[in-house]
Amino acid sequence: MCELLAMSANVPTDIRFSFSALVQRGGATGVHTDGWGITFYEQKGCRSLHDPNPSAHSELAKFLKAYPIKSRLVIAHVRKANRGRVALENTHPFIREMWGQYWSFAHNGQLKGIKKRPLVHYQPVGSTDSEHAFCWLLDQIRIACPKRPSDARLKRIVAEAYGSLRELGVFNALLGDGHALYASCSTKLCYIRRAAPFGRASLIDEDMEVDFAKETTPDDKVIIVASTPLTRDETWTVVPPGSTIVFRDGERVD
Repeated sequence: MCELLAMSANVPTDIRFSFSALVQRGGATGVHTDGWGITFYEQKGCRSLHDPNPSAHSELAKFLKAYPIKSRLVIAHVRKANRGRVALENTHPFIREMWGQYWSFAHNGQLKGIKKRPLVHYQPVGSTDSEHAFCWLLDQIRIACPKRPSDARLKRIVAEAYGSLRELGVFNALLGDGHALYASCSTKLCYIRRAAPFGRASLIDEDMEVDFAKETTPDDKVIIVASTPLTRDETWTVVPPGSTIVFRDGERVD
């Protein structure tokens, strides 16, 4: 199984602290050695980096741990291959364009029979079940809404499609469009919201601690989503299985 990480914030924020924990799970504290990737949104654009090598030993991951790219929405993933060979084209997050926006997607789990579902507008480049599911998901949204709908309607459409995919197996997933983060939980997903007054936190997977009060302003709001908790001294909210949750600007949107 793979590991997921995402961030939603109301101001451009540095994710290096949480990313450092995820990196360790790709070959040091975890067995997810079959590639990794991360997408940072910056206004209408995005930076997406992928590496088919284990993140714990990746020079590219080492560079990112030292280079402060700030973003309001980030999606990252470390892979343990189930379907599809270990290759660059099979590393998450996957990216496509819809309505003049970049959409990115990362998935943890297996979906039996997903490749039997026909595709219309989007086609996979690699051979994973996950990328096929992403293409099918965007197809469903685009068929239902040729133009971008209201946020409320989009949330309903994504939730319905997520529910359909969860029927095929394990579908822990993250979908982002640069503004909102749509999370699906089948088996395991959690999140933490950080806002003033900020405190200290230390990672589980690496000997690293940060005092967020020194790195933030009183107006900052940040949500971190992960497969399992990344810190040992904070209270993480466990997402109930079978749920779809939306985050925007560092807030949960109900």
